[in-house]
This record gives sequence, C-alpha cells and structure tokens, in this order.
Amino acid sequence: MSSQLARIRPAVILLVEDNDNDVELSREGFRMSKLVVDLHHVKDGEECMAFLRKKAAYAAAPTPDIILLDLNMPRMDGREVLTEISRDENLRHLPVVILTTSQEEREILKMYQLRCSSYIVKPVDFDQFLRVIQSFSDYWLTVVVLPPDERS
Repeated sequence: MSSQLARIRPAVILLVEDNDNDVELSREGFRMSKLVVDLHHVKDGEECMAFLRKKAAYAAAPTPDIILLDLNMPRMDGREVLTEISRDENLRHLPVVILTTSQEEREILKMYQLRCSSYIVKPVDFDQFLRVIQSFSDYWLTVVVLPPDERS
C-alpha cells in the first residue's frame, strides 16, 4: 500500500494467530503505530483459508492487503496455509508475512521457498514485540507498494 492508497482507505490486515496474548500485543502495536488499519483476526489456518476464499461466515470478508501468519497453530498450521496460498492463482499475489517464534534456519528457508514476503521472529519481550509491530507497520504500510486491489 503506497502512502497515496493509505489516504483512500485503511490497510486491511489479516492476522492469523492462535495465541490471544499475541493478538492483543499486535492490536496494541498497530494502535501505537498511529496508522489506520482494518485488522481482522482468525485463530487457525482453516479459518484463514475460509476468510481468504470468502466461505461460510466469511462470505463478506474483505480481501486483505497483507496476511500476518503464525506458523504453529492447531488444525491447519501456517506452513499448510502458505502452501495453499502459493498454489491458488487467486491468492498467490497476496503478501504473506510470517510472524512466529521459530528461528530455525531450515524453517526460514522453507517459508521463503514457499514465497513468503517476509519472515519475522516474534520477540518474547513486550516492548520489543510492540516495536516489531510498529516497524512492520512503518515498512509495509508506508514504504512498500502493495498489489492493487480490485476494490480500488
């Protein structure tokens, strides 16, 4: 989303996260970034894919500008979600930023091979976590030009 698009509408962010504490920290980080976002949250990969494909309860869901994806979740994990997104012609253009605790090099390489846009390791420290979300916001919502949205 360029800064020009940011003036037109809030950025739509889909947070895929099963940890309620991390969800609240993310919400607080976005609030502190002072950038207007339309933050949506789902708890696992199955809900994420339903949201992205606008199925059932998510029929009216907006198409996200960016997906913030945790890797370690129940039912369908982030690895499976990223694999599905990368295979789906209608979804593969969406930027997916991994936000997880895993620092394993093989894991990081695998996610980039599956075409994640960025890989961020979640800090365990409260203040550091908030700074990461603020940095994410500054970069992805003011510097990066995101793919155009059919709504615009």
